[in-house]
Amino acid sequence: MNLRQWRVPNLVCEVGDTTLATNLDEKKQIYAALEIPEYWVIDVSGMRVIAFGLQADGRYQQCASSIALQGLSIALIEQTLSRLAYETNGTAALWFVRQISNL
Repeated sequence: MNLRQWRVPNLVCEVGDTTLATNLDEKKQIYAALEIPEYWVIDVSGMRVIAFGLQADGRYQQCASSIALQGLSIALIEQTLSRLAYETNGTAALWFVRQISNL
């Protein structure tokens, strides 16, 4: 199968709990080789987002804001995740939508 036959996505996100080490190593290397411009790992237990942008040398470097979703700060996503500890999914999602409506 020729993976270059189709356009690659601008952003790939992995949600990791028990797979965090794999997501930060093996999968990150795979997505870099596929030239995915942006890669996020959501650390479920740590309630954090680790975002990477693909550099000209073909390696990922951690970034503080999204490239694919211009203007979106990774900190805002983490704030939304932290709200899930004391709010419902719907309430946290509504808060997030209000925050990004100004972007």
